Amino acid sequence: MSNRPAPSPDRIYRSPAGVAGGVILLVLGAWLGGDAIVNGDGRTPWIALAGLLFAVPLVIAFTIRPAVFGNEHRLRVRNPFRVITLPWATVASFRSGYSNEVFDEAGTKYQLWSIPVSMRARRKAQRPVRPKAGARGRLDDIGAEPPAERRATADKSMDELRELCEARAAAKTSQGEPHVRWAYEIIAPTVAGAILLVVLIALG
Repeated sequence: MSNRPAPSPDRIYRSPAGVAGGVILLVLGAWLGGDAIVNGDGRTPWIALAGLLFAVPLVIAFTIRPAVFGNEHRLRVRNPFRVITLPWATVASFRSGYSNEVFDEAGTKYQLWSIPVSMRARRKAQRPVRPKAGARGRLDDIGAEPPAERRATADKSMDELRELCEARAAAKTSQGEPHVRWAYEIIAPTVAGAILLVVLIALG
């Protein structure tokens, strides 16, 4: 019988603005690069091809690729150039400041790229809500609670991850060691494109 934990659905956290920006950049790059490849003269098509080989993986890495996956067994952080897997028992704390970060028991810090901090959204969420005229009186009359404290989207995501960690850290299926894997599928084409681009430019 396998000792692997039963599959658990992931909660997935992404940055919609980052993904949208990445798609726009990819479309723009494909349009400009494709035009240079088809209609360019001399080395221009090759330079455009090398530029795309260099730029496209970077755009994907910093916009579309980042994501945080949390389930009952572990936290998986997919950053631009690494994938970090942390069983809940190895997570020491989460920190939210100018960026959102997770720390393991050894004190190693990992940034959560897909949950960016927006100071504007945080200030907006913390702005007190003024009830409409008569609303406060109606709440008092029916004995209802006032609206709960508002939170920025990123802060809500971090709260959910903290709660999941606290609830699952002691589970047998949440034990293990941190694992870090480099994203060679991003690094390799980026390096190849950069080398090709430098060679083509140097050759004039």
